[in-house]
Amino acid sequence: MRKTNGQAEIRVEDKRRRADLEHELPPADASDGFEESAEGTPESQSAPVIESPAEAELKKLRDERDTLFDRLARLQAEFDNYRKRAAKENADFRDYAVADAARTLLPAIDNLSLALKNAGASPEEFHKGVELIYKQLQDALQKLNVQRVPAKGEPFDPRVHEAIEVVESDAVPDHHVLEELQPGYRMKERLLRPAMVKVAKGKK
Repeated sequence: MRKTNGQAEIRVEDKRRRADLEHELPPADASDGFEESAEGTPESQSAPVIESPAEAELKKLRDERDTLFDRLARLQAEFDNYRKRAAKENADFRDYAVADAARTLLPAIDNLSLALKNAGASPEEFHKGVELIYKQLQDALQKLNVQRVPAKGEPFDPRVHEAIEVVESDAVPDHHVLEELQPGYRMKERLLRPAMVKVAKGKK
């Protein structure tokens, strides 16, 4: 009996200690983000979402599409800038080319103005002044790479000659230029103006 009573006393003492521990534990704070489950353990976190191979491939294709669109937009902007820059450079080149051409003509214009002021001088001096102006103009054209088209005595060439009249003559061979009525000019391989000529036709 004493042994049994001792075990009963031990059980009562254990129950009293557990009750004291439960009173000593502080209540749970709702703001700490910790919630007790029915079993007294934190709720398990949700499992990560796993993408299927088709979804992963679709996402990859969308990323590549966005990258290509971005590159295309940049290339288009660069091309627009290049086109504007090239147009400006061409316009500047034309302006400078015209300016250089005008600069080479200024001395001849000055001498022509001087000759007109001295028109009352002797015919010989006036003739010399006109010859000087003509030479200056020829030099200016030469600096611009403008050359006169050979005409008189040359075989008739419809690419550089424009026949105004065909005349029977033995002065030059048949189908050769007999006379130059207006000189033609070309710049390197580009024809600026054909020479107006008379073409010889052999007498029967």
